[in-house]
Amino acid sequence: MVAVHDALAAPQLAAPEQLDAAYREVVGALVTVLGCLNVQVAALEEQLTLRFAVHRDAGIVQSLPGLGVVLGARVLAEFGDDPHRYATAKGRKAFAGTAPVTRASGLRTTVVARAACNQRLVDACYLWAFAALTASPGARRCYDAHRARGASHHQALRALGNRLVGILHGCLARRVTYQEQVAWPAA
Repeated sequence: MVAVHDALAAPQLAAPEQLDAAYREVVGALVTVLGCLNVQVAALEEQLTLRFAVHRDAGIVQSLPGLGVVLGARVLAEFGDDPHRYATAKGRKAFAGTAPVTRASGLRTTVVARAACNQRLVDACYLWAFAALTASPGARRCYDAHRARGASHHQALRALGNRLVGILHGCLARRVTYQEQVAWPAA
């Protein structure tokens, strides 16, 4: 009877001792590497915070919804800080890749996402638009309006990003911080 009970017991899944020891060494080494990486990331974040804080446009950039230190610095770095580089919001939007391209023939008109653009800035604007959804009621209304008209999530975020880039351009051109009621007037 004892032999039958032992045969029905769950099988043991123990690894050989050598394999167990090797896994312990690998995991220990990975923990050490991750600890070093965390220290380096913290040091880089501290340097970024200090350098971004003294930039003349940092206050304006960080006043916009969804732009903190890291993403704000990324957006500012990709656009550059020459105040005369973009004469209009349209030029800034085209460089950012948020402005759609309209292709029209005699029979058909299509609106597509811009392909020739700064992809790092496109990615940053996409993240910015996503973060702004929870930080700004106006941004949320804009996104929801695009979704209600049948736009996909990605299309609505690109449209919101386009609007945010225009707002950023206006704030930088006028040297004013973001104001929710000015950027998103009540309907």
